[in-house]
Formats: sequence, structure tokens, C-alpha cells
Amino acid sequence: MSATAAASNDKFAKVPPRTADLNETWAFLSPGVDHIMTNLEAGLTFPNYTNLYTAVYNYCTSTKMTGMGSSKPDNSRAGANLVGSDLYQKLTEYFTIHFVPMKQTAAGLQDEELLRYYAQEWARYTTGANYLNRLFTYLNRYWVKRERDEGKKDIYQVYTLALAQWRTQFFLPIQRDGSKLAGAVLRLIERQRNGDVIDQGLVKKVVLSFVSLGLDNTDPNKECLDIYKEHFETPFIQATELYYKKESEAFLSENTVSEYLKKAEERLREEEDRVERYLHTKTRKELIAKCEDVLIRQHAQLMQDSFQKLLDYDQDEDLQRMYALLARIPDGLEPLRKRFESHVKQAGLTAITKIVGEGGAAADNIEPKNYVDALLEVHRKNAETVSRSFKSEAGFAASLDKACREFVNRNGATGTSSTKSPELIAKHADMLLRKTNKVAEEEDLEGALNRVMILFKYLEDKDVFQTFYSTKLSKRLIHGVSASDEAEASMISKLKEACGFEYTNKLQRMFTDMSLSKDLTDAFKERMEQNHSEDNDINFSIMVLGTNFWPLNPPTHDFTIPVEIVTTYERFQKYYQSKHSGRKLTWLWNYSKNELRTNYLNQKYILMTSAYQMAVLCQYNRHDTLSLDELVAATSITKDILGQVLALLTKAKILVNEEKEQYDLNPGFKSKKIRVNLNQPIKAEVKAESSDVLKAVDEDRKYVIQATIVRIMKARKTMKNQALIQEVISQISQRFAPKIPDIKKAIETLLEKEYMERVDGQKDTFAYVA
Repeated sequence: MSATAAASNDKFAKVPPRTADLNETWAFLSPGVDHIMTNLEAGLTFPNYTNLYTAVYNYCTSTKMTGMGSSKPDNSRAGANLVGSDLYQKLTEYFTIHFVPMKQTAAGLQDEELLRYYAQEWARYTTGANYLNRLFTYLNRYWVKRERDEGKKDIYQVYTLALAQWRTQFFLPIQRDGSKLAGAVLRLIERQRNGDVIDQGLVKKVVLSFVSLGLDNTDPNKECLDIYKEHFETPFIQATELYYKKESEAFLSENTVSEYLKKAEERLREEEDRVERYLHTKTRKELIAKCEDVLIRQHAQLMQDSFQKLLDYDQDEDLQRMYALLARIPDGLEPLRKRFESHVKQAGLTAITKIVGEGGAAADNIEPKNYVDALLEVHRKNAETVSRSFKSEAGFAASLDKACREFVNRNGATGTSSTKSPELIAKHADMLLRKTNKVAEEEDLEGALNRVMILFKYLEDKDVFQTFYSTKLSKRLIHGVSASDEAEASMISKLKEACGFEYTNKLQRMFTDMSLSKDLTDAFKERMEQNHSEDNDINFSIMVLGTNFWPLNPPTHDFTIPVEIVTTYERFQKYYQSKHSGRKLTWLWNYSKNELRTNYLNQKYILMTSAYQMAVLCQYNRHDTLSLDELVAATSITKDILGQVLALLTKAKILVNEEKEQYDLNPGFKSKKIRVNLNQPIKAEVKAESSDVLKAVDEDRKYVIQATIVRIMKARKTMKNQALIQEVISQISQRFAPKIPDIKKAIETLLEKEYMERVDGQKDTFAYVA
């Protein structure tokens, strides 16, 4: 310890006796208290600290001991109160005198100089008050506690008394002088907002002192923000509002909305940092709310009006900023969601218009791949915007889905039909799953199928897709042109996951039939080899397909089986009946295919043909030339279909048609390929396919609606007409969008069939008939 400090401490080196009165005791304590509060940095020895503590202890306990020896029963309590009160009063008087020179000094200071002086004195004062609090432990523990227990809430422990005195004798007088202290803090913060570098540590010390000066009389240890709020937070929030209102209006008058978004984002970040660095954490909520109101809500309309431009020019960073800002205010995003939905819908419609042309194109001429690619590109681009710019927020995701559902189901390619989109998407899936598909070789087929499922999710008429997909799948399986069984199984699994087991049940049964047919063919061949080895020149395979699971229609005309295959045909009929006596085989010659070997040319060729082409060519085993009428008579094929069959054969130059309706076998046929594929689709069959699918869909829908009504009525027993219609729509809408007239027609049908009945005396109410 320095000599100066030692000399100073000597002033209070001798402890008064235990019998000393208040004046003698305070005379000893006073220099020590003053040293602690004004010159503690000079040091205080432990012996001197102990002496001061002992003086307080001796004075209080000696008085109590005297009181306890008195014959008066209340003397002990009276004596303790008197001594505690006087000592407490002496401390209070000391604090009052202590602040006189401080107030004089502060009166001559302004702004940052005032803040520095205030912070310096606050640090010195609170450190000293902590020492005093420990010196007067005995007073705190007994006298102060008893006073407070008896309801005297204006009596504090010594440290809290010191804070209360600072507030009353120093802080409030400075504040009453035009909010001098808080005003200095606010001006310093404004300088920082204007770009100046300020002493943030100084601001934090002053501001946190405001927090410490709040006292809750019922519980002094509990944080109380009354002083902080009244003298700093409230004017700070008001100053913040005025500052940013003026700044934002001026900035927007000279800059673009995009620039303003950056400015607002930066200002909000600064205010968050300000709370972190030197404000009380509870200020954050009100401060940020006020900033959001001034910087965002008051300019929300302007931001929302510029949203479309940001979308049009793919300004992702600005979209992210606008989203982040408007998400902070109530209902700030809803106008953006609506505009985004409209934007996506228009993008989808425009993309399809480019494919079909302004005037529209014939539906049959639309290339499924181009159609699907156009829809997917719109979805991909806007899904990325939702993910990247809008953080995958549920409202924007819903807007994207709603817009996609609209343009996928109703666009320039679909016209007024809701069935065209599912048809084109199903046809695209068919091309992906064929061996001839280049995507299967060049790209990830699984990824391509996943993209199909993106569009499938938006289809309203999923039953139309199902029927077209089922039809196309049956052709792939029959003709053996699937890219792979794994890809087929994967797609069915995706459909099952999306729509349930019932949706894919028939598709899975097709694969079962294919497996059973292979086993049946192998067993039949084995029987042929055992019993008819001399006739094994025909290589025969059969597919027996369940009528309920395969969307295949038998030919609408007769067909005369060529003699070349009659024996094999009859043997299989007999063999199958021996295995399944109760079943009937219906032969689908319109789906059958054959390979014929030529024996009349120098070069032997293998001709891949349809059953109808085979029937025609087999006639030339016995004739070199035949008329159209002779071929009709020999094959029983109708003239319109036979004409198309002959057209394909003459185009391939297997037959020549030099005279009208006369067809000759061409002895000069030549081909670069040994295997010649003649089996091309017949136009009549291609056109009929879409028509047949839609007829099947309409028929199936009637039964689905009826079954749904019966199921609902069985569960509800009675139901009003309107409620029943709404419930039917709700239950079926995942499969297709039922039309109200169709539902009403189904209700009438069920009334006629007595599945339900009208309730007597109740208008439009039905009851289930058990």
C-alpha cells in the first residue's frame, strides 16, 4: 500500500469501544465511508476494513445487550430500532452531501462529456456501495430485515439505499434539466445511425445504469425497468420512429424499391445489433416492431406493387429480401402469394400456347413430350423460386400448387376438355417406359418418371390417366416393348403411393397374368413336343389375360383363322379347357402378332406382321393374285380395315396393286433388312383408342359415384341432398372432379334400384335402405 493510502487509513484506525454512542461511532465510520465512496482506488487495508466492520457490529450489538438487560419488556426492540434507524439516517445524510459537488460538475457538462463523467462516477459509486453493503452487513441482516418484514418497504439494504439516493439526488435532477442525460444518449445513437463511430461501451454503461436504478419496493432484488422505460426506452422508441420515417421517405424519393429493400434489411440488422450491444434485451420486441412498422408496413404497398417486376426479371436476391421483410408484418405476404399464383398460372398458359400456336392446334397433333416438358419447366422454375426466394413457405407452396393445378388441367391444348392433359401425360409415360426411348439410355429414367409424378399430382381426372396408362401398359406388355420390369414396377409403386392400392390393383394383376401366361405357354409347348412332334414347325406362345384387369376389346368383326395355324389354335383350345373347364377364351386377333418366313424369294426374309396381315399373306400360299372381295371373303375382315392392311403391305412392296382392287404377290421384293417390320398401327385403331378410353372412363365413373353414395348413406343412414352431393365431391375429388348433374343422376338411379329412399315429410332428405 502507498504511504498516502496508509496515512489516509490511519484516520479511522482505532475502533471505538463497545460502549460508544452514535456520534462517537459515526465519527469513526464517517472517514472510512467517505474514503470508500470517493477514494477507494487508493486502496483499503484488510485491518482497516475489519475495524470499520467491527465498529458497526459493536455499536449495534452493545446497544442490544443493554436493552436486553433492562426490566422493560419492549426495551430490547426499542433500543434496536433506535440504533438501526439513526445509523441508517446517518448514511442517508452522507449520500445527500456526497452528491452536491457531483451535481455542480455535471451541470457544466453536455452530451458525450456528460456521459463520460456520469459513467465514471457511476462505476466509482456502485463499487463503493458494494463495499458499504458488506460493512453494514449486521444492519442489513437484522434491523433492515425487521423493518421490511413489518411493512416498511421504503427501507432498503445499504446497496439498494445507495442506488435510491443516486436516483433521487443525482440522476433525476440531471434528467429534469431537459432530459439532459437520456438526450445525450439519444444524440449519440443518432450519430451512429448517421454513420459515425461512437463509444458503444459508454452508451452501454449509461443505459444499464438506468436499468439498475429501477427499484421494486416489494422485492428490491427483482429487476424493475420503470426508470429505464420512462427515461430512456420510450423516448428512444419515439426518436427511432421519427428518424426512420424521415429517412425511408427521403430514400424512396431518390432510389428504386430494390435499393430500398437492401436499405431496410440493413437498418433492421443494425437495430438487432444495437439491442445486442448496449440495450436491455426486453427493448428488442418494441424496437423491432416499431422499425418494422415504419420501414416495412408503411411502404408495403409500394413493395407489393413492384413484386411482379422482380418475378418477370428473375431478380432472386430482391425477391428474397422482399419476402424476408414482408414476412415480418401481419398479412404482408398474402398479396404476394396471390400475385405469384397468377404469375405461375400465366406462365403455364403461355408455355402451352407456344406449343399449340396462337390459333390452337388439333389435340391429336400435340407431341406429348413437348407438352410435358413445357409444363415441367414452368413448375421447375417456379418451384425453385419458392424454395430459394420464399424459403419453401407453406403459403407460396400452396399458391404454386394451385396455379399448377389450374394450368395443367386447363390450357390451350386441353380446350374445354379436362381429359386431354391426363391423356398426354400418360402417353409421355408410355414413351419413357418403352425400349425405344432414348431417355432410358441417355438420362436417368427414374428421374424422368419422378418428373411425370410431379404433373400427375396436379391432375384432377386421375381416373383418365389411370385408364390411358393401363391401356398403354397393356400394349407394352403384349408386344414386349417395356424398357425394363424394374422401371414398370417403379412407376406402379409411385402411383400406388400417390393414390393407394385400389388405383394400381389392375396394373399389378397384369404382371401376374404375364407370368402365368409364360408358365402356360411352356406347359403347352411341352405337351406339343410329347404328342405332336411332327407338327412343331410353328413356334407358338400365348397370353391369357383376365377380362377384369386388361383394358382390351375384342375385334368388332369376324375373323377367319388361316388354315396354317388352325391346328395349333384348336389344340390350345382343347388343352386350356382341360385345365380350366369353366372358362371361356375370347381371342383378341387385333392384338396378336406373328413372324412369317418367306420361301418364294432368293433371299429368305422374316416378316413381322399383325394377325390381319398374316391372314392376308397366308392366302398367297395358294394364289398369286387376289381381288379385294376375295380377300374379304377369305379373311372375314371388314373392307375399311382390310383396305388399311393392304395399304401397308403395298407400301412395303410385299404386294403390288397395279389394277384397281387387285393385289398380286411381288416376286421381286427386296429389303436391306432380313427382319422386315410390317406391323404398323392402323389409323382406325389409333383413333378408336382415345374414344374407347373415354367411354370406359365415363362408364366407370357412373359406378364409382353410385358406390360412393351407397357407402356414405350406409354410414350416415339419412342425409340431405346438398350435404350428400358435397360429401360425394369431397370423397371422389382425389380421383376425378365429379359433375353435379352426374351425382344427381346416380342418386335417381339408386332410388330406382331401392338402395335409398326419400324421407316422407322432409324436403330433399334421403334414407338408406338396409
